Amino acid sequence: MSSLLFGRGVRGIVEGDSVPRVFIPELVELYQQGRFPIDKLIKTYAFEDINRAVEDSEQGGALKPVLTFS
Repeated sequence: MSSLLFGRGVRGIVEGDSVPRVFIPELVELYQQGRFPIDKLIKTYAFEDINRAVEDSEQGGALKPVLTFS
Protein backbone atom coordinates (compact mmCIF):
# COMPACT_ATOMS: atom_id res chain seq x y z
CA MET A 1 0.00 0.00 0.00
CA SER A 2 2.79 2.43 0.79
CA SER A 3 4.18 2.06 -2.73
CA LEU A 4 0.80 3.15 -4.12
CA LEU A 5 0.76 6.25 -1.95
CA PHE A 6 4.42 7.20 -2.34
CA GLY A 7 4.47 10.96 -2.57
CA ARG A 8 0.69 11.12 -2.29
CA GLY A 9 -1.75 11.64 0.52
CA VAL A 10 -5.35 10.90 1.30
CA ARG A 11 -7.58 13.80 2.23
CA GLY A 12 -11.28 13.94 3.01
CA ILE A 13 -13.33 16.82 1.66
CA VAL A 14 -16.63 18.10 3.00
CA GLU A 15 -18.74 20.34 0.76
CA GLY A 16 -15.79 20.73 -1.61
CA ASP A 17 -13.78 22.49 1.09
CA SER A 18 -16.22 25.38 0.94
CA VAL A 19 -17.10 27.83 3.70
CA PRO A 20 -20.57 26.62 4.78
CA ARG A 21 -21.90 30.05 5.84
CA VAL A 22 -21.16 31.28 2.30
CA PHE A 23 -21.76 28.10 0.28
CA ILE A 24 -25.14 27.08 1.71
CA PRO A 25 -26.84 30.47 1.11
CA GLU A 26 -25.47 30.37 -2.45
CA LEU A 27 -27.04 26.93 -2.97
CA VAL A 28 -30.35 28.23 -1.60
CA GLU A 29 -30.21 31.19 -3.98
CA LEU A 30 -29.50 28.90 -6.95
CA TYR A 31 -32.41 26.66 -5.91
CA GLN A 32 -34.76 29.65 -5.67
CA GLN A 33 -33.66 30.71 -9.17
CA GLY A 34 -34.44 27.22 -10.46
CA ARG A 35 -30.77 26.58 -11.24
CA PHE A 36 -30.10 23.89 -8.62
CA PRO A 37 -32.68 21.05 -8.88
CA ILE A 38 -32.05 19.47 -5.48
CA ASP A 39 -35.50 17.83 -5.51
CA LYS A 40 -34.39 15.82 -8.56
CA LEU A 41 -31.14 14.77 -6.87
CA ILE A 42 -32.55 13.36 -3.63
CA LYS A 43 -34.90 10.50 -2.86
CA THR A 44 -36.29 10.06 0.64
CA TYR A 45 -36.70 6.78 2.49
CA ALA A 46 -38.13 5.92 5.88
CA PHE A 47 -35.39 4.74 8.22
CA GLU A 48 -36.92 1.28 8.16
CA ASP A 49 -36.15 1.15 4.42
CA ILE A 50 -32.44 1.81 4.88
CA ASN A 51 -31.47 -1.36 3.01
CA ARG A 52 -33.60 -0.33 0.02
CA ALA A 53 -31.93 3.10 0.08
CA VAL A 54 -28.51 1.46 -0.08
CA GLU A 55 -29.59 -0.83 -2.93
CA ASP A 56 -31.05 2.07 -4.91
CA SER A 57 -27.89 4.08 -4.40
CA GLU A 58 -25.66 1.22 -5.56
CA GLN A 59 -27.85 0.53 -8.61
CA GLY A 60 -28.24 4.17 -9.62
CA GLY A 61 -31.88 4.48 -8.59
CA ALA A 62 -31.08 7.28 -6.16
CA LEU A 63 -28.32 9.81 -6.52
CA LYS A 64 -28.60 11.05 -2.92
CA PRO A 65 -30.71 8.82 -0.65
CA VAL A 66 -32.01 10.67 2.41
CA LEU A 67 -33.31 8.79 5.45
CA THR A 68 -36.25 10.23 7.36
CA PHE A 69 -37.25 9.48 10.92
CA SER A 70 -40.89 9.50 11.98
